Amino acid sequence: MVSATIVLGGLFGLVLGVLLNTTRRGGIMANPTVHTILNVLVNIIRPIPFIIFAAALGPLTLKVTGSTIGTASMIFPLTLAATFGISRIVEQNLVSVDPGVIEAAQAMGASPWRIIRTVLIPEALAPLILGYTFALVAVIDMTAVVGAMGGGGLGNFALAYGYQRYQWAVTWAAVVIIIVFVQIAQFIGNALARKALRH
Repeated sequence: MVSATIVLGGLFGLVLGVLLNTTRRGGIMANPTVHTILNVLVNIIRPIPFIIFAAALGPLTLKVTGSTIGTASMIFPLTLAATFGISRIVEQNLVSVDPGVIEAAQAMGASPWRIIRTVLIPEALAPLILGYTFALVAVIDMTAVVGAMGGGGLGNFALAYGYQRYQWAVTWAAVVIIIVFVQIAQFIGNALARKALRH
């Protein structure tokens, strides 16, 4: 669930975040109408607690995946939630790129797509890596939550075999595994961000 969600949500979130940044007033593809619509959409969906979001999305999840129970079905609401969360992270990191660099690329006749691919994203690469690391930790948290909805994974393991059977050692084993996953993800993210800053 974590791998599929961070790959799909990360890709869709990158696209949405780039659109939020480039369509804003003064952006390289400025379009206030499109920006307003996307901005309002993200602002509506992003604050909804995930367990409520996944429950409300039940009918759509059923139509798309054929079920609302199990690991495969939970990837759909996880991906949607991750997309909107990551899009805001991407937008905020792209805003920090020096406008002078973008203006120089425009002066040389670079197209918006070329600027996005060769200037905007590379210039913000280190903070984007850290942002995606933060998103990965959030996704691990969300995948644990879906255990309460029959989504499987560590959350379900901790609840079904630990909490509900009063086997506290099992619950704590799941906690330790999650902590290890998060520490590894954070270590790799920090290392990649440092490497990106050197280039």
